[in-house]
Amino acid sequence: MTTYFPDDAAVARVGFGLIDRTLPKAEWTHAGHFAAALWLLRHEPQDVVRRRMPPMIRAYNEATGVPNTDDGGYHETITLASIAAARAFLDARPGAPLHGIVDELMASQLGRPDWLLAYWSKDRLFSVEARRGWIEPDLSPFDPSQAA
Repeated sequence: MTTYFPDDAAVARVGFGLIDRTLPKAEWTHAGHFAAALWLLRHEPQDVVRRRMPPMIRAYNEATGVPNTDDGGYHETITLASIAAARAFLDARPGAPLHGIVDELMASQLGRPDWLLAYWSKDRLFSVEARRGWIEPDLSPFDPSQAA
């Protein structure tokens, strides 16, 4: 299994880097997104993370020169689905070190950048509507516990 972060301090650095917009852009990867979500979820309830993470990502994008537009930058449906899946993944591993959880998550179907296409068609998921707000899947019901 690939090791993405050597310890929990490295995962925390991603979370803090997102919050204060100092994370190097090259580290804002698929694993980095999930690391930040898992770190936030370890410290705050899911409803708080669902409220806080979207503006954090938008601000981070702007700080790193990524415009939030109708076809780039922040994506609401992907973010909210990923938070829900990360919560389910974290809940199934109480007390486990976060860096190990990130490695395990990335080795699962969630580690594939296209994992959401099992639930949403490409056209629906990458629509302006899905980028701006939550939309329900059109291929299969989204159950975060089954995704995790």
